[in-house]
Amino acid sequence: MPNPEPAGLPHDWIVPDWPVPPRVRALCTTRGGGVSNAPYASLNLGDHVGDDPAAVQENRRRFAQAIGAHPVFLRQVHGWQVAALALQDARTADGAVADGCVSAASSVACTILVADCLPVLLTDRSARAVAAAHAGWRGLAGAGGTGVLEATVGALRDALARDGGGRGADIELLAWLGPCIGPERFEVGAEVKAAFEAHDPAATACFRPGRTSRWLADLPGLARQRLGALGVTSVYGNDGSAGWCTVGNPARFHSYRRDQASEGGSGRMAACIWLA
Repeated sequence: MPNPEPAGLPHDWIVPDWPVPPRVRALCTTRGGGVSNAPYASLNLGDHVGDDPAAVQENRRRFAQAIGAHPVFLRQVHGWQVAALALQDARTADGAVADGCVSAASSVACTILVADCLPVLLTDRSARAVAAAHAGWRGLAGAGGTGVLEATVGALRDALARDGGGRGADIELLAWLGPCIGPERFEVGAEVKAAFEAHDPAATACFRPGRTSRWLADLPGLARQRLGALGVTSVYGNDGSAGWCTVGNPARFHSYRRDQASEGGSGRMAACIWLA
């Protein structure tokens, strides 16, 4: 069932439907509920996309008020650095360069900004810590066998092991995948396909031919493969169907690929997870 829903959310914000303890809270915003003007209308939470800073500040205030927690905004660079977030600590300040974050502190929301990339939220069955990852194809593919999911899952397991939960590898984790560019829209070059196949030949199943010398990639499918290889088999949310596609649902989702060139800009949504 969905985790408990904060009061007063815009009607189309997404509350994950996954079997986590009530202490774990999570959601993903949509375009609705903000004050930004086009092309960022209306809830843009990105402060680096060209939107009016005053509008972004108000949008972030509304977002924090709605979730009743302190969201920490990273400076995402399509890498696999993971930031540890702690209550009343300098590390709770916005702007840390990272594409993943982990926290065991109450009311500190691990927050990922997206507008086509895949947000991945993580926790354990005992609700002792939470984590979030920004999985664009570069961060997901990684290098040398390590990408953003390997790094974030590893950091979460380390945090849980330090908390007295036993060996990190034995801890059962759950994952939720948010909206992203869908497999009918995510056209990539052969180098992207090769990067995933170099890590795991089974990744071939997540690509099908597009236009000449191009491929259509299933980003949530690739994330599920990587999570499965890490022993994370309880995965919920985005299954690659049309309703999850940021490009194909312009009234609900921001999309960089759809809007940046045609509209002159694109807003950002937030997926977040925290311990109440």
